[in-house]
Amino acid sequence: MSDYQTPAPGAGMDAFFLARGIAVIGASAEPTKIGGRPVHLLRRHGYAGSIYPINPKGGEIQGLPAYARLADTPEAPELALIAVPASHAVQAVQDCAARGVRAVVVLSSGFAEAGDEGAAWQAEMRAIALRHGMRLLGPNCLGTVGVAERAIGSFSVALEDYFPQAGAVGIVSQSGNIGSYTLQLLVQRGVGISRMVTTGNEAEVDLADGIAALARDPATRVILCCMETCRDGERLTQALAIAREHQTPVVVLKIGATEQGQAAAASHTGALAASDAVIDAVLRRHGALRVRSHEDLVEIGQALGQLMPIGQPHCLPRKPAVTLVAASGGFGIMMADAMSEAGLALPALAPATRARIHQVLPGASTSNPVDASAQISSRPDILFEVLSALQEDPGEATTVLFLSLGLYSSRLRDIYLQALAQLRAAYPQRPLVIISRGPAEAVVQIQALGIPVFSSIDAAARGIDALVRMAALLDAAPAAAPAVNGTGARLPEDTFRNEYAAKQALIDAGFEVPRELRAADAEAAVKAAEALGYPVVLKILSEDIAHKTEAGGVALNLGDAEAVRAASARIFASVARHAPDARLDGLLVAPMLRGGTELIAGISRDPVFGPVVMVGMGGIYAEVLRDVAVQPAPVSEDQATAMIRSLRLFPLLDGARGQAPADVAAAARAVARLSEFACAHREQVAEIDLNPILVRPQGQGIAILDALMVPLTPEPETAHAQ
Repeated sequence: MSDYQTPAPGAGMDAFFLARGIAVIGASAEPTKIGGRPVHLLRRHGYAGSIYPINPKGGEIQGLPAYARLADTPEAPELALIAVPASHAVQAVQDCAARGVRAVVVLSSGFAEAGDEGAAWQAEMRAIALRHGMRLLGPNCLGTVGVAERAIGSFSVALEDYFPQAGAVGIVSQSGNIGSYTLQLLVQRGVGISRMVTTGNEAEVDLADGIAALARDPATRVILCCMETCRDGERLTQALAIAREHQTPVVVLKIGATEQGQAAAASHTGALAASDAVIDAVLRRHGALRVRSHEDLVEIGQALGQLMPIGQPHCLPRKPAVTLVAASGGFGIMMADAMSEAGLALPALAPATRARIHQVLPGASTSNPVDASAQISSRPDILFEVLSALQEDPGEATTVLFLSLGLYSSRLRDIYLQALAQLRAAYPQRPLVIISRGPAEAVVQIQALGIPVFSSIDAAARGIDALVRMAALLDAAPAAAPAVNGTGARLPEDTFRNEYAAKQALIDAGFEVPRELRAADAEAAVKAAEALGYPVVLKILSEDIAHKTEAGGVALNLGDAEAVRAASARIFASVARHAPDARLDGLLVAPMLRGGTELIAGISRDPVFGPVVMVGMGGIYAEVLRDVAVQPAPVSEDQATAMIRSLRLFPLLDGARGQAPADVAAAARAVARLSEFACAHREQVAEIDLNPILVRPQGQGIAILDALMVPLTPEPETAHAQ
């Protein structure tokens, strides 16, 4: 299998959507069966290409001539759908390869999800596909849909009663049911769909293929992605880069926030840098917008579909600010609360804007929110004038209009639709958002004007915040991570032995570490303390004790020789009780440093994305409050600075309550250098923990007070199917 190259993300995927002929292997005359549904759907919804039912019995299936073998079809279909038992699927895939089929969808289940035998079949299908350059989707998936072409490679029940209208929103989902449900909800809201791809077990085609294919697809302007897991980090980032290059927004619902690998983490960093946090950072760095609920995926996807028409510049809101309009003071207050909680500002209106509103509605309250009273809906010209004034306000905030019951009245609905149509024509690039629950036909009419409609106040608040963030992602140039040239010189074998050895490796790499000395016993510790100057810190040195404080292996603020002797005795006794079998290398004697603010920084190894850098506030803040920032390594100094500034407790570094600002620039340099160090030594280092790092006042640098390095141990080789 390794002799055949995996296709680049998105390569050859057009065969799933543009196929001129589709074979259904395992076709059934019964439209309710998995093998019968694709034939039924293709015919019902008007697929214009050739349909080839394949069934050993031949004859006729659903009014079409059936073929006993794929080899008997008058021409090679470009796409084949396989709906046979898992035990027969390998032969079906082999038949497709021999016939020259370009793409295959394995709808059948019973593969890697079912046990070792199924996993072996799945691996064999993958090998066949790679060997013949044929794209293979699934198995255990709901397949694909090309809407404009009516190329249906699916048995989804979402297509049984209605078919989507063609539009600009594409769906990529690892879960077939979630993808199908997303399609159904969007269709019900009148949103046009371009493509749907559900990847299932991902024997060959994966999520990255779907993202990259839709990013390059001229019919797709927005990609909604339902992700359960990422099996290949490099392919995902390549696909997101393609989407960014094509200015195609990717909105991701990541489910299953796992903490893979944490149980074995030896460092604080390994426990704090959870896999879900890494996915979050990867998506953000590469321009994708993550949402936390399926509702938000649908509502934000719908809004993007309205605000990003194909072939036109996007008109997403660029400022995190809103002007709120309602015919009720109570609803205005509810809107203000929700928008503020979402981080959106409510700027005051300009005097000229307020004067224009008062001219048509003398009794209106023109603070923000605008309480326009019921008079706003009395005539279309009044509504148009009020909203026009807000659209022209120099604050450039997004106008948000709340409609509670008005759309349920045919008279009021006509007023709203007339005014909104005029407004959209007059201000096509100014963002306007409506909040309304319906009725559905009225919502669809408003959306057809290119105006997003959110179903609730809270959904609108989250949605507008997301639209602003997406605009920033689209407008920003990708941040280039620093290049790490090759692999650094191999670290000495004793680097992982203890804290002193780890710090020597850091010193050699240019990190700021205070002068420290080793001591074999209490008297040697006294001599070292006198050489460094009191007060000092004593710490046990042992390759078997990762967390020294828990073992009683640390003593602070020792001011004289007697204190050092007594502390030495306490440390050796405590360690003997806590870890009687630990190998000891004596004591580390270090100066007792005061002043400054503590940070924690470190490296862990994500099973998918490799080295990951973490930074957080030191002490209890990192582990109790989990106030940390995570990024895939390496990061630049600017990216490291952004990580530090993103911490909730960053004001402690920034001179809160009259304190001197800390040397954030020096801390950022250390975090960036640490990320580069980890990448250069990725073949040797699994985890690094610098805890604490003392960040001194501005201009005075940092001091790494404690360090732990964990070596990378090779994982046992196990056979597994893709």
